[in-house]
Amino acid sequence: MVKKITILSTKKLLPNQKQKFLNNIHLIEDNFIETKIKKFELNEVNDNLIFTSQNAVQSVLQHPKCNELKSKNVFCVGIKTKDLLTEKGFNVIAYTGYAYDLAEIISLIYSNESYTFFSGNIRRDVLPNTLKENGITFNEIEVYETLLTPKKINEKLDGILFFSPSAVESYLKLNTIKEEMCFCIGETTAEALENKKIKNIIIAEKPTVEDVIEKAININK
Repeated sequence: MVKKITILSTKKLLPNQKQKFLNNIHLIEDNFIETKIKKFELNEVNDNLIFTSQNAVQSVLQHPKCNELKSKNVFCVGIKTKDLLTEKGFNVIAYTGYAYDLAEIISLIYSNESYTFFSGNIRRDVLPNTLKENGITFNEIEVYETLLTPKKINEKLDGILFFSPSAVESYLKLNTIKEEMCFCIGETTAEALENKKIKNIIIAEKPTVEDVIEKAININK
């Protein structure tokens, strides 16, 4: 008989994502972070736009002047971010899986352009720092906030799905990680665990929710 394992997702999954979990896996899910749209102005926007998350895109889409931005070229991180932008009528010139790769492409190929980076209140410094180091003209507009929403988990877990460094931080506020397998959406999320001296980390081959799930459901194979 196959042992039933318990996996926690640190964000609530879509119905089609939950269906991937088999009968031998008990799935627990909760949102360990929340995002909140901020009020912001679109007065000083440069020729090109940078998005590193879907949350930033969703926030900008709700701005009354959003359609005025669609004539500008866009650089972004993540296939889901790119798909959302394309679907909403933006012209995506380049996208990568990670911010440092995007920063490198901009610095090597598009350094003469000017950029506006739409960010959240918790973001890594790698992209803006690389642009500064290379003398690239850019400004930054903070368009959303990430709020930690920690919860105490009392069940014994075999695996945990993490989709951002913020979710790692939130989970560790009320819980500890010992032998659990940690499935991460990307290297920056894995680094947040490594910084806490946590092992048993598996990184998805592609930085998507589906790839994280795929790694987790193969835990017994």
